[in-house]
Amino acid sequence: MRDIFQKMIRDRKQFIFWLIIILMITGCKGYEKLLKSTDYKKKYTEALRYYDKGDYTRAATLFDQIAVIYRGTDQADTIYYYQAMCYYNQRDYILAGHYFRTFASTYGASPFVKDADFMGAYCYYMTSPRPSLDQTNTVQAIQAFQLFLIRFPQSERKEECIGYINELRNKLVEKSYMSAKLYFDLEDYKASLVALNNSLIQFPESKYREEIMFMLVKSSYLLAYNSISTKQKERYQDAVDEYYSFAAEFPESKYKKEADRYYRLASKILGEDIETELETMNKL
Repeated sequence: MRDIFQKMIRDRKQFIFWLIIILMITGCKGYEKLLKSTDYKKKYTEALRYYDKGDYTRAATLFDQIAVIYRGTDQADTIYYYQAMCYYNQRDYILAGHYFRTFASTYGASPFVKDADFMGAYCYYMTSPRPSLDQTNTVQAIQAFQLFLIRFPQSERKEECIGYINELRNKLVEKSYMSAKLYFDLEDYKASLVALNNSLIQFPESKYREEIMFMLVKSSYLLAYNSISTKQKERYQDAVDEYYSFAAEFPESKYKKEADRYYRLASKILGEDIETELETMNKL
């Protein structure tokens, strides 16, 4: 009895297995036949059906086939939009983004235009790399989200867009800081001063502002220290000026002690009354 029962189970498993194989073969043959068909109405219906089933590869192929046929018709925008969505769901964000952005500029009266405009920006967002890499797509994503908010100021996605913009902007801040710090770490203090100042100009509210301003003090002092004698006086004065800016803005900074040391050294060379000046500043 037990052997009979086990045989029935094996037979049922084999039946299900072969049934699946047959259905797959039949389905493939049906799809291949559909690709060769000139029944474009059926292709349109089946493309939507494949899309609803989550078979984005087959759906995209069918939409690609009929896009030219339906150009200029009432279905044209629907096909183009679903083409973009197929590529998006296949995680081809570059191609999907191209389709969405072209859609938004071509089918301005379509009911899909708002969603396509947002998705075009979102595809840029999805291709934005980590801060250490080139941030071209990050900048493009920010600009695209900003344009979306201008075009659709009452959109229900307004807060979502603002969140993405802030996230992407923080990535640019990180990139700017990392690039500037690289010169500092390489002890190229002349380039460091340029990069650090540019970072503060671009992002004055940077979360790294305190550290950047300290690095400006240190870079200025070490550039002066390593300069030829004819340039030292001017550069030591620059270091003192950077110190004044830093100390005024961050009097309780964790970098203050080290910054004071550079100030003392630079001021001593310049012949200034540094102790009196420090006492005055510390009382402010």
